[in-house]
Amino acid sequence: MRLAELAARLGAELHGDGSIEITGVRGIEDAGPTEITFVANPKYAGLTRTTQAAGVLVTPDFPEISRPTLRLANPYFAFSRALSIFYQPPNYPPEIHPTAVIDPTATIGAGAHIGAYAVIESHVTVGDRATILSHVVLYSGVRVGDDFFAHAHSVVREGCVLGDHVTLENGVIVGSDGFGFAKDDNGRWQKIPQSGPVRIGDHVDVQANACIDRATVGTTEIADGAKIDNLVQIGHGSKVGENTLVCAQAGLAGSSVVGANAILAGQAGVAGHCTLGDGVILTAQSGVSHDVPAGKMLSGSPAFENRNWLRAVAGFQRLPDILRRLTRLEHAVDASASKGTTLNPSADLLPEPSAPKKEDAK
Repeated sequence: MRLAELAARLGAELHGDGSIEITGVRGIEDAGPTEITFVANPKYAGLTRTTQAAGVLVTPDFPEISRPTLRLANPYFAFSRALSIFYQPPNYPPEIHPTAVIDPTATIGAGAHIGAYAVIESHVTVGDRATILSHVVLYSGVRVGDDFFAHAHSVVREGCVLGDHVTLENGVIVGSDGFGFAKDDNGRWQKIPQSGPVRIGDHVDVQANACIDRATVGTTEIADGAKIDNLVQIGHGSKVGENTLVCAQAGLAGSSVVGANAILAGQAGVAGHCTLGDGVILTAQSGVSHDVPAGKMLSGSPAFENRNWLRAVAGFQRLPDILRRLTRLEHAVDASASKGTTLNPSADLLPEPSAPKKEDAK
């Protein structure tokens, strides 16, 4: 494909030679003379001067460079579209493998691919064009919509309902029992039945080995467009809003509520029965144990306002120097008191000079 054709397909304005043959896409540091790349983060803008790429996807106001540029408002999204042009995933034709076990009461939509040793139990409904790969298990009463894609060893438990265009990566468990136990009169933990299903909306992606627990009562809900990353735990009865990202190893305790367009970065945690408003951002490893209003960005554990957290981290790094200066001040005050003199801290206690840097020594 010529660069000019690619620019037209992406809706980009081309600056430079459009006759170059394009064979693929790659990151800016590794791209070769027949591959395109992109710059969305200013951190990498300097690499455009040395890249060997055949073309670079950039914003319309990006400075001119020696390589051809394809200019459009969202280079990162355009890069993903270019990937879909050059990378073709495996094709799974409509067929049912002879080793698949499908209950006679199950309903399978048109054009489905059902792989080896998949198990589809009683009264399951599968929409059109589903792809169900090897060793997938759909428990009884499950309903999944059109264009469902379940990778090997994913499981959907009894009664759960999934919308259209839902993708489950390898090892996902939808509808596993919530972590509910109550002590009996003898002080022993007894399991609480987890009676409520999981409901997942349309265009939801759940990445490898994530677990979305069923509810004790009611439902656990994942709204349209949400994206759940690897190794995420969604506790029983929780709600995740539209287009919200829950990143790797993050966790929601039971009955957590997260609004729309929120971002929970890696290893963030939310305590049970907390509500996070629309657009909330929890930075990596943040821990929240209280409700958070819409639009807030929080950091730390326990989490608080991101700006204040940045100042606190900067102050924490200065603590050793502050303690040394405080110790000097205490000694000076004691010495002044014993001599009956008055201490002038600004004149008598200048900060200790910092150690010279290697660069200074040169």
